[in-house]
Amino acid sequence: MASSSTYRLSCSIPGHEMDVRGLAAAPFPEGAFVSVSRDRTARVWVPNSSSSGGFSEMHCMNGHTNFVSCVCIISGNETYPRGLIVTGGNDHNICVFSLDRPDPLYILKGHKNTVCSLSAGKFGTLLSGSWDTTAKVWLNDKCMMTLQGHTAAVWAVVILPEQGLMLTGSADKTIKLWKAGRCEKTFTGHEDCVRGLAVVSDVEFFSCSNDASIRRWMVTGECVQVYYSHTNYIYSLSVFPNGQDFISTGEDRTVRVWRQGDCVQTIRLPAQSVWCCCLLANGDIAVGASDGLIRVFTESEERVASAQELQAFEDELSKTTIDPKTGDLGDIKMEELPGKEHLNEPGNRDGQTRLIKEGEHVEAYQWSVSEARWMKIGDVVGGSSQQKSERVMYEGKEYDFVFTIDVNEGGPSMKLPYNVAEDPWLTAHNFLQKNDLSPMFLDQVANFIIENTKGQTLGPAPSSSDPFTGSGRYVPGASDQLRGGAADPFTGAGRYIPGSGPAPPGSGGIDPFTGSGAYSSAGSRQSSSSSSNMFFPKTDAVTFEQANATQILAKLKELNGGAPQEHRLSEEVLGSLEKLLLAVCDLKTPMQQQPTDEQISLLWKTAHWPEDIVFPVLDILRLAVRHPEVNSHLCGNDEGVSLCNHLLSLMGPQGRPANQMLALRTLCNCFAGGRGRQLLLGQREAILARAADLRSVCNKNIHVALATLVLNYAVQLMSQPSALEAKAQCLSVASAALEVVQDREAVFRLLVALGTTVSGDATAKDLARSLGVPSQINRYLGVSDPAKVGECCRLLLDELQ
Repeated sequence: MASSSTYRLSCSIPGHEMDVRGLAAAPFPEGAFVSVSRDRTARVWVPNSSSSGGFSEMHCMNGHTNFVSCVCIISGNETYPRGLIVTGGNDHNICVFSLDRPDPLYILKGHKNTVCSLSAGKFGTLLSGSWDTTAKVWLNDKCMMTLQGHTAAVWAVVILPEQGLMLTGSADKTIKLWKAGRCEKTFTGHEDCVRGLAVVSDVEFFSCSNDASIRRWMVTGECVQVYYSHTNYIYSLSVFPNGQDFISTGEDRTVRVWRQGDCVQTIRLPAQSVWCCCLLANGDIAVGASDGLIRVFTESEERVASAQELQAFEDELSKTTIDPKTGDLGDIKMEELPGKEHLNEPGNRDGQTRLIKEGEHVEAYQWSVSEARWMKIGDVVGGSSQQKSERVMYEGKEYDFVFTIDVNEGGPSMKLPYNVAEDPWLTAHNFLQKNDLSPMFLDQVANFIIENTKGQTLGPAPSSSDPFTGSGRYVPGASDQLRGGAADPFTGAGRYIPGSGPAPPGSGGIDPFTGSGAYSSAGSRQSSSSSSNMFFPKTDAVTFEQANATQILAKLKELNGGAPQEHRLSEEVLGSLEKLLLAVCDLKTPMQQQPTDEQISLLWKTAHWPEDIVFPVLDILRLAVRHPEVNSHLCGNDEGVSLCNHLLSLMGPQGRPANQMLALRTLCNCFAGGRGRQLLLGQREAILARAADLRSVCNKNIHVALATLVLNYAVQLMSQPSALEAKAQCLSVASAALEVVQDREAVFRLLVALGTTVSGDATAKDLARSLGVPSQINRYLGVSDPAKVGECCRLLLDELQ
């Protein structure tokens, strides 16, 4: 008699024609689930109402042109109350289905290789992982963000319950934690590809790997437990509602049930690869495998399969052939194996394996605690894993097979090396890429491998031969060190402070950015609750106008006097820069003189002075780019790209704080002209990525400049409703900055940037909510000094309701 804690077969579900690669429980109909397969279909299964139990196919959905690799469910909303089914495939696409039609509502395109993992979050957010080494964040039918940082395929993704936190697991052996689209932490510990992730709680998660281990992590970075029991790659995990117990599946042909940290049950299947699992609403376990079948296991006596079905399952399992090369059974020495009399001794634990010599054959048995007996799980074929095999040497490595492939008649033949422990589909994919052949040959090459290796399909290749590295990607400003801000970061002691002028006003009847009186603070009105929103959306750029030309020139001449001879400026050059400064210092006063091309060229040349003395020149540049002539000259075409690259180099992690701040202010002021706006929109991704890294610098002037830059981008994107990915980057940078920025003026400008980004854009609002912006900014609601911070926060929270 089986105990109540033992899972037994409930039913086997045929229907798919090839490997079942993904499973997901569906909220409707009750008890339903979805499966996806290499046969290019997704199928919805519903429980039979008859007493015989089992499942029937409700829908077969088509939309992919190649294998379907993964599936998840997006929770219901007003438009689709029953939720949506999302599938990812080898055709690089993501298909989104409703439950009542067989064709996709829409297809998400953007990945450049197989989409192998999906996870749904709140507010319709979708996270996808791909062999192209990236993960992407989607909202409805738009890509909001691309998460770059892994160096190999992203095999696993999951969205944590806490808004804004996402996890990715990769063939580069690492797991990364992302907050608002930025990598916050990298987890290391696995020794091979990370294949699966599963949420435990807001602060904990599981991972599984090709290294045959499962790890439990805290989001803070600690690995709190490692679980061992599997003997080969582990592909999937599913966690029970109690957040402690879980199930796992892998390449060792097993489903394993874990309770209180121990593997309490091992269920072997008559299929080599057990690709996926999911928990159904009634507590049953559904698993998909390489034989194309879905099997459901249950603890409930009422749902256990009939005696005939159970016997048929055991008979099928006993006829399985096991190749020692898979490593599932350890080393086999035929002469040391016992006979069947060894089966009279009971096993020590559920799932224990024992090899028995029967004449010239070797049989494998597994101990079943629930039935107190040894069950035959297959015949061992192929000899000892310790025996020297006749392997083939190719390009300095040993392989089980080296095939000769003729793709084009009359063309040169190609060599295809293969080991039985590799996935034939992956090997075929690599072969086609290496030889620059069309992906249309994938089925043909993979099937050739299977046919000529007697169907040994053993799962993905080990990471020692990483097929997913691809080309490197540039991520600006990878790290930054905290810098102190107590002393004057520019001169050490002088009176001149770059960009100095009146301090930013707090609140009152003046413009909270410039002090020009354009705004009327809600704090000065009798009833702030009934007031209109005067903070956002902001419709014009904020620039840094304040300057003291006398002090700038004095500091320039002082530093020039001590400059190395090769950098020292002549009196004539100094005079030209002085004329330029006076021409651009106050644009509101009618100017006697326009900046000349010669003056602008001298400014650009001098802006490349040594970094320790260049800051007064950058201050002149900061003022000059507001002038239409200078803006047009320096921000156009090739000159504009050179300007951006130079400013980005000054903003590098090892840069001087004075230069970092002035480079940011110069970028902000470039928005004053049409050429500058066009330039900065074209270079947005690199500029905001580098600027975001400066949030770690402990300098309030840098933080205010950073916040202003994000705000100016938000202003420009207001007129571009289709620029969702650009808005997503603004949201991400603003959210990341709010995590560390303390200065209230910087906080205010970030709040206005967020408000401007989401105003009038329902999709941007959904993304902001999914990134956890409301909970992040809630702490500013009670700020009264300055009052504009609390008022702007309240209005933004209202906007995001």
